[in-house]
Amino acid sequence: MEQTRDSIADIWGDRTPHYGDWPVRVDQRVTTEPDHWVQSACVLCSNGCGLEIGVKDGCIVGVRGLDRDPVNHGRLGPKGLHGWEANHSPDRLTKPLIRRDGKLEEASWEEAMNLIVERSRDIIQKHTSLAMGFYTSGQLFLEEYYTLAVLGKAGLSTPHMDGNTRLCTATAAAALKQSFGTDGQPGSYIDLDTTETILHVGHNIASQHTVLWMRILDRLAGPNPPKLIVIDPRRTFTAEKAHIHLMPRVGTNVPVMNGLLNLVIESGQIDQSFIDAHTVGFDELKKTVANWTPERVEELTGVPASQLRAAAQLLATTSTLVSSALQGVYQSMQATAAAVQVNNLHLIRGLIGRPGCGIYQMNGQPTAQNTRETGADGDMPAFRNSGNPEHMNQLARIWNVDVRNIPHWSPPTHAMQIWRYAEQGSIKFLWINATNPAVSMPDLARVRQILQKEGLFVIVQDAFMTETARYADVVLPAAIWGEKTGCMTNVDRTVHLTQKAIEPPGEAKADLDIFVDYARRMDFRDKDGAPLIKWTTAEEAFAAWRECTRGRPCDYTGMTYEKLRRGGIQWPCNEEHPDGTSHLYTDGVFHTGADDCEAYGYDMTTGGAITPEEYKANDPKGRAIIWAADYEPPHEQPDQDYPLWLTTGRLVYHFHTRTKTGRSAALAKAAPDSFVQISDQDAQAYNIADGDLIEVESRRGRVLEPARIGDIEPGLVFIPFHFGYWDDPKRSRAANELTLTEWDPVSKQPHFKYAAVRIRKATEVDKDALVLDQAGQRVNAGSTTPKTTE
Repeated sequence: MEQTRDSIADIWGDRTPHYGDWPVRVDQRVTTEPDHWVQSACVLCSNGCGLEIGVKDGCIVGVRGLDRDPVNHGRLGPKGLHGWEANHSPDRLTKPLIRRDGKLEEASWEEAMNLIVERSRDIIQKHTSLAMGFYTSGQLFLEEYYTLAVLGKAGLSTPHMDGNTRLCTATAAAALKQSFGTDGQPGSYIDLDTTETILHVGHNIASQHTVLWMRILDRLAGPNPPKLIVIDPRRTFTAEKAHIHLMPRVGTNVPVMNGLLNLVIESGQIDQSFIDAHTVGFDELKKTVANWTPERVEELTGVPASQLRAAAQLLATTSTLVSSALQGVYQSMQATAAAVQVNNLHLIRGLIGRPGCGIYQMNGQPTAQNTRETGADGDMPAFRNSGNPEHMNQLARIWNVDVRNIPHWSPPTHAMQIWRYAEQGSIKFLWINATNPAVSMPDLARVRQILQKEGLFVIVQDAFMTETARYADVVLPAAIWGEKTGCMTNVDRTVHLTQKAIEPPGEAKADLDIFVDYARRMDFRDKDGAPLIKWTTAEEAFAAWRECTRGRPCDYTGMTYEKLRRGGIQWPCNEEHPDGTSHLYTDGVFHTGADDCEAYGYDMTTGGAITPEEYKANDPKGRAIIWAADYEPPHEQPDQDYPLWLTTGRLVYHFHTRTKTGRSAALAKAAPDSFVQISDQDAQAYNIADGDLIEVESRRGRVLEPARIGDIEPGLVFIPFHFGYWDDPKRSRAANELTLTEWDPVSKQPHFKYAAVRIRKATEVDKDALVLDQAGQRVNAGSTTPKTTE
């Protein structure tokens, strides 16, 4: 085996100190010398690292970083270097499966697709297309999402379409729309190469975006290192490098941010001329945050007033600033309100639209940005506003359909509501694509019952027999990364082309091919009687998407596959910006005009939509919107029965529910099991030693986890959410057995970051009581029988 480092033991590799230009360092891991290399990009976080796939005798044998790529300059993290092993896992799905007499049995593609079309037509005839639902992923390619969006919105006319991006980055989109009028990160990763100060809010970047963290580590090791501020209740790898580490209680992000904003305003270091010329809403913000003195913040959040002042001093005096936010913000109380305060910090200091000043409302998945751009998450394609008649007429012209076919009469159905409709019975057809909600959704006992509901026809399209696939009526074997061609867009708007390197196993097909086949069998037509989906290849789909973006903020019209083969390109890319665009809003003009904006905004407290008439009456006309938000406590809090907080998160070696990373030997060995992290004080109080098996129980369920002690605040317990049942059915260990069904009023993103729990050292009786069957159902739970027990 040839590898440039052991990325399991040495996660971030050697330092290449820099200021300005980040040096190249090519990371590689191959098991044998490849015959040839194929251009691609990593799909195991949202950083979007360029790489090449090594192929020998039709098999992937390794990867190496792409030295010319602007995102990673050749570097790769442990998931990127090892995750490809899943492509050759012996338990890949290779044939369609249909449920017959309660069991999933192999079938032909003709049988499977005929059944899907038959049930589709029957359900639509009896219940209309409002009974059709789609729940997709952040793992497909742009071309596949756009195809899905067109067939769903113009073919079926269903508003019930969303993705698991609702669980991880819906708040990123919501915050960008609220502040700037449309989705799309204002800055670029190159801002890290020169910025004076970096602020991470609820973002453990060292574990979740390893290559982006390498970039920061190299700055910290170089000349003119930036100051690093981290806001996180745990002492993470990221926090270890912080100049200032603020550790708030869970659910208190808004008070911390309000306290920082108050101190920055009081310091007099705001950019009043920028505020006056390019924003609206500052006076309300100033009034709201004035109540959040350092002492009040300390009393509520636990953050010492002295630390808050020190952080505010840095933020008030820095001439450049990069901020990032992720799940610690997005999956918690007042998610959008807290994320918007990060935007506000940049706006009141005028630190936006220029080098060294980036706002990364981060994504968790590699193509989460594409679900939002294409409309596969319920939004309208190319950041169009469903409440703007001209935007909808544009789509109707592009697709050549009657505008009334496009579901824009009410807000799109978000994922949590889709599942609620399925629970209630109004959605009778649910197509789940490249995601594993039986592990990733909150309150898993409820999710399992929904999946088993009589009258709900469930399709699962995936590469493996996941915990979710076990409940399906039809399972479609899908090709994955490396086995198909398509584009992906990362956090800083860089579009990569990832090319097919090998054939998928058995009869597995690319998601694009499956969607095109479904549209053909359903005979979706445009107004002239021509096929609605007019493409069959990824490149043809990209050309159609490119035209859909013309004149929109995410303009792709200057991109082609040929151009993308030379490297990643940041949108907008068009005649005006033929090489892409590193920074948005350089002129201080935002996409907030009533005729331009993607959404009219929402009340930050209630989530109530602002009407078009209300918005137009106060048209910001291209000025950014500063939204104020006061504190609201979490609705579930520790009490006498459940005295501790639970928070969930990720590990550096795994991605989501380990569907792929769990099938890499090295990654699985590095993190083979879940755990519960508790403080030294709580360990002593509960007489728990490191490695003891602990029962953690909430009002919704319970799990058994080995203890890991230290590096966390007293009263808080942490469980990684990756672990389900497919490789260990003997123990309930999915963190989402415990989490609650509640979501942010604006972004509709669920709250995984807090729940009230209790813990105790487990006994042998406890272990037997939580044995699961292969469908992830407790053997002794007395619940309904799963659709399959094989």
